[in-house]
Amino acid sequence: RLEEAVRMPPAAARERLELVSGIGPWTSAETVQRSHGAADAVTIGDLHLPGIVGFALAGDRHADDAAMLRLLEPYAGQRHRAARLILLSGRVPPRRAPRMPIGDIGRL
Repeated sequence: RLEEAVRMPPAAARERLELVSGIGPWTSAETVQRSHGAADAVTIGDLHLPGIVGFALAGDRHADDAAMLRLLEPYAGQRHRAARLILLSGRVPPRRAPRMPIGDIGRL
């Protein structure tokens, strides 16, 4: 039954995918973005994406999924593409701390 999702509209394909245990909104959005070219399938539940979009569009590095969706409303129909262009722009919040040093895993 999953193979039928290939011929479905993106929203219906996401619903079909989410019927499988362990596949949620994040996985279904990422899948239809690639399989269907879904230009409006925004990735919900991502750890960094809302903060990056919030910072780029409103200067809010602490934006959550709801705030991200509000900021992307003017791009309805192309919200995934807008978020992707923001990611590719490199306009991300500045780091708050230096990167962790790369440790030698062999010493664990």
